[in-house]
Amino acid sequence: MFFRFVITLMLFSLVACATGHRPGVYHTVRKGQTLYTISRVYDIDEHYLARINGVADPTELQVGKRIYIPGAAVAKPVPVTVREAAPKPPQKVTKVTKPAPAKSVSNPKPIVRQKSTPAKKTPVSKEKFIWPVKGEIVRKFGSGTSKGLEIAVNSGTPVSSAAAGKVIYSGSGITGYGNLVIVRHDESFFTVYGYNRKNIVEAGAFVSKGEKIAYSGKPPSGGENRVYFEIRYGKKPVNPLSYLP
Repeated sequence: MFFRFVITLMLFSLVACATGHRPGVYHTVRKGQTLYTISRVYDIDEHYLARINGVADPTELQVGKRIYIPGAAVAKPVPVTVREAAPKPPQKVTKVTKPAPAKSVSNPKPIVRQKSTPAKKTPVSKEKFIWPVKGEIVRKFGSGTSKGLEIAVNSGTPVSSAAAGKVIYSGSGITGYGNLVIVRHDESFFTVYGYNRKNIVEAGAFVSKGEKIAYSGKPPSGGENRVYFEIRYGKKPVNPLSYLP
């Protein structure tokens, strides 16, 4: 514990030295905000932000915690992520049965106990997700700083949800993505749809697989019409081509 405290102090010292000539602000965490959305708004790497602020688990931020944002001039409003309450596990009912009367056995056979084998993790089927649009991939996952795919389409092309889920964000408050929609599919997977001309779903809405959620547009920086698409496993972006048919 003491070693972790010393490391945290060292990190803050390094940040102070590295940002001596750069402005910085403190962002106070509010209910519903995550390190992921905070990093997107301030256009800074999520893992770097967690490291310099001593955040062990980026998915669990304490309300009221002050997050140091190096390089920022002013504090910015951060959108609130809608969280779905986890369902309560069903209660198990234990049925008590009376033991059967023992039978006299002259030569009882030894009981052979079978060894339980651990269940194997089933890989995600490529049938779980569908393509949000049809078009040519003009930027691949991992190309430069790209965390997803960029797909060329005509302006106003309907963008479909890649799988059924709940919309946890719909807006334009995250820098660099224009109108953005984020859909949560279960406790593990999220999909991200950016560069939209218009979003047609709101946060909190449930969408089915293939349902229209937006109309395509252009990146905020300009250029050709395209759709930005991410698949995330937890908070980690993964290559969509590994999950799409």
